[in-house]
Amino acid sequence: MLRIGCHLSSAKGYLAMGREAVGIGANTFQFFTRNPRGGKAKELDLADVGEYLAFAGEHGLAQILAHAPYTLNACSKDEGLRQFAYETMCDDLSRLSHIPGSMYNFHPGSHVGQGAEVGISYIADMLNRINEQEFSTVILLETMAGKGSEVGRNFEELRAVIDKVEDDERLGVCLDTCHVFDGGYDIVGDLDGVLDEFDRVIGLERLKAVHINDSKNPLGSHKDRHEKIGEGQIGLNAFAEIVTHPRLTNLPFYLETPNDLDGYQGEIELLREMASRQQR
Repeated sequence: MLRIGCHLSSAKGYLAMGREAVGIGANTFQFFTRNPRGGKAKELDLADVGEYLAFAGEHGLAQILAHAPYTLNACSKDEGLRQFAYETMCDDLSRLSHIPGSMYNFHPGSHVGQGAEVGISYIADMLNRINEQEFSTVILLETMAGKGSEVGRNFEELRAVIDKVEDDERLGVCLDTCHVFDGGYDIVGDLDGVLDEFDRVIGLERLKAVHINDSKNPLGSHKDRHEKIGEGQIGLNAFAEIVTHPRLTNLPFYLETPNDLDGYQGEIELLREMASRQQR
């Protein structure tokens, strides 16, 4: 069965997110660990976590994905900002240790004119420091669209980060369909070729999750503007191929489209129907 969910607000806690997910037909979900623009996370409610875990077991919710706030920049010029990214991620990963099987996704950051090589080294240094804490949660580097001085604009940059991490056993990649399309990877005309390239450069065993989003902009635009499924430049036919591709069907998919809960429910139903048609 297709594992698919959407981005939910964590403000009311894990149990509330679980109920919302089940209510719209999802069997997984993504959430920000704190305000996406920064700020302190609210205190962890272990009673809520326990109730969520029981609810998730009853309703088949699995492999939820936590998303780091956008403000973290592990490769900033400012040492203080790099330290803030490290401390925030350590705090997030400590909290996630209470949710077995969860994963943690982050944007690699922006090298802000220092050059990709410097940025890559800073990111890997932070991940090496994090690994010293021996957290159990799998950490995912997200593929980026390549706007500005983002690190992760291509598979080679993500591979370079991984190569510099001493213990990479719990390090994976989240592929964002809008980002890779905007980054110049033709998932519409040559999905097989893109996956072959990912496998050659990074290794498909590293691919742990997919952000499934349409794009407002054309192939190679480097813009990063998400669109609702089927209403952008990627289109329905490509998404039908993505959710049924044999190299992807074992992965969880997370919607980050510009939607409310009703809109997410409609997209989940649409993508499930695409997947079920392929199985008939």
